[in-house]
Amino acid sequence: MKIRASYVAIAVILVLLMTTAYLIVSKGIEAKDRPLILLPKTIDPHVEFWRVLNQGVTAAAKEYNTEVKVMGMPSESDIDEQIKLVEEAIALKPKAIILAATDYNRLVPVAQRVISSGITLVTVDSGLEGGVSTSLIATDNYAAGSKAVEAMKRYVQGPATYAIVSFVKRSTTQLDRENGVRDHLQNDSSIQILDTLYSNGSEDKAYEQTKNLLAEHKDIRGIFGLNEVSTIGAARALKEFDPEHNIKLVGFDSSMNEIAFLEAGILQATIVQKPFNMGYLAVKTALQVYDGENVKASIDTGSEVITKENMYTRENQKLLFPFVEK
Repeated sequence: MKIRASYVAIAVILVLLMTTAYLIVSKGIEAKDRPLILLPKTIDPHVEFWRVLNQGVTAAAKEYNTEVKVMGMPSESDIDEQIKLVEEAIALKPKAIILAATDYNRLVPVAQRVISSGITLVTVDSGLEGGVSTSLIATDNYAAGSKAVEAMKRYVQGPATYAIVSFVKRSTTQLDRENGVRDHLQNDSSIQILDTLYSNGSEDKAYEQTKNLLAEHKDIRGIFGLNEVSTIGAARALKEFDPEHNIKLVGFDSSMNEIAFLEAGILQATIVQKPFNMGYLAVKTALQVYDGENVKASIDTGSEVITKENMYTRENQKLLFPFVEK
């Protein structure tokens, strides 16, 4: 009887060990199969910046053999919808969430819920107050704002009135770019900077705002467009109401429309980011964090000033014409 009892005890132990091993292995397989989730500011197909960033994400996902699920809104001004999407992403229990925050402050509580749920959080393009993420992969937007000012100074000298056409008011991208512009202009007492206009990600609204601006302020000598949509909207207004190109425009990003405005002399310069690199590095960094590796808290993907004079160089052509999936 004692021998039989011993056999039973051994059998029970073996079953427990096998069950535990199965659970550990199956949990590992389940975790491995979970996707990353990318939440860009918008999935609007007309905004080339996000299309190119997504190409970088796709390239990295293929290289690192992982799945990336994209969840986004038609408009980057819909902050409430992005908060809702982050909550939905948390429920899916992904390996990591890559977030381009539409609002510097309002996304913080839900971002903290991502972290408290044990999910890796990486931010791309736009960060959060307090640095609520393991790593931010983005352009140094303050430096990019100062580059925009230096570019403008090549075309406008002496006393001047400037306007800023921006996008969503509370994203770090907007805040840093605007601060970069204002800080590098305001030391000159001969310069006046008008109140910033916010297009809320609408090209048509940026056009209407610029049209009204030109009617109300005849002394404007320069306009800064702080993203693709704002730049195109402002350029459309200048094409219509400033045919002599007396007012100079410096913008951001590198859509086909912006390139056309650059060639036409309506847009004098544009600060080009590297969205493909951003997307690629966001996936790579998220996987490194998920695997327990140490990463930098901030990764600057860089920016370049493109003008009609230098746009045809080989390196700048690569920036202006990245591969965009049709």
